Amino acid sequence: MSADSGQTIAPGGTIGILGGGQLGRMTAMAAARLGYRCHIYCPDKDAPASVVAAATTVAPYDDLAALERFAQAVDVVTFEFENVPASAGEKLSAWKPTRPDPRVLHVTQQRLREKNFLSSINVPVTRYLEVAHKEALPQAVQALGRPCVLKSASFGYDGKGQVRIDPETDLDPVWRQMGGDLAILEAFVDFQREISVVIARGHDGAMALFVPVENQHRNHILDTTIAPARIAPEVAMKAEAIARRIAQELKLVGLLAVEMFVTRDGDVLVNELAPRPHNSGHWTIDACVTSQFEQFVRAVCGLPLGSPERHSDAVMKNLIGDDVRDWRHILAEPGAKLHLYGKAEVRPGRKMGHVTRLSARTS
Repeated sequence: MSADSGQTIAPGGTIGILGGGQLGRMTAMAAARLGYRCHIYCPDKDAPASVVAAATTVAPYDDLAALERFAQAVDVVTFEFENVPASAGEKLSAWKPTRPDPRVLHVTQQRLREKNFLSSINVPVTRYLEVAHKEALPQAVQALGRPCVLKSASFGYDGKGQVRIDPETDLDPVWRQMGGDLAILEAFVDFQREISVVIARGHDGAMALFVPVENQHRNHILDTTIAPARIAPEVAMKAEAIARRIAQELKLVGLLAVEMFVTRDGDVLVNELAPRPHNSGHWTIDACVTSQFEQFVRAVCGLPLGSPERHSDAVMKNLIGDDVRDWRHILAEPGAKLHLYGKAEVRPGRKMGHVTRLSARTS
């Protein structure tokens, strides 16, 4: 049974965040500006969020005693990534308000559940099939046609757990390459652009969304976000309407990023959901009245949502791996806004920071 009665957590309270990555770090920084403390719970020592938080619990997500102590030390619970076990959220929700509800985590952390949910509320998605075991793959590929993409149902991000199947692909090694026990096979989308919409919804049902943005990937990792997206106004309206519908149907309290494909015919298909701050929303720190992180804090604590209006257009560039070594040149660049995540070790494919470049608002 949930402990959430919809109460407001006043400034001075403590926000408990499951996960200690850069999203938790930037959330804690935004929370501090509004007078809140943050308590991080994650299995890793010296996590990026811990450096800027008031307290950290280092423990596994299935440690019930540690979870209870954590709950007793905070006023509200949220999460900064969705690969936290839903069972941990359910336990915490019995003790303290947990926002978004763990049910949202349960839906969005598994691709099949997510796609089935979206289909059930008539949100357009690419064609897909469940693949329960390796032996079922050839028949599923025949049914969907090539090219298609095999994805692990759980714990995939930044291209991990995904294998593209082209006309010439030998299916024998594909299941092992995917690396999961349960999979989803998706028809390949010949899209024009990838876009996303970040939307906040409060306990009172109020919603505020940021303008749709265009996302460009490199090696399956987000490389650049362009705000606003270079799409027709009617496509933007369609994307925004989809985001509102999903947030409403999920009964979201918090923040939701909706990643979408824009087809060459102008259709909008939902690809993935993320019920927390999102990499494609980092530009809002420097270009909007209210950043996605402040908006997240406002929604989770039951405060009025802020204005998502942008005062500038922006291009956000991720600093991945060795990109971060260029920090000195970025700092010397007029108008560049550098954000580093405090990660001690530089590794290929690791998000080390980002830089946002602003320009005059065009529309």
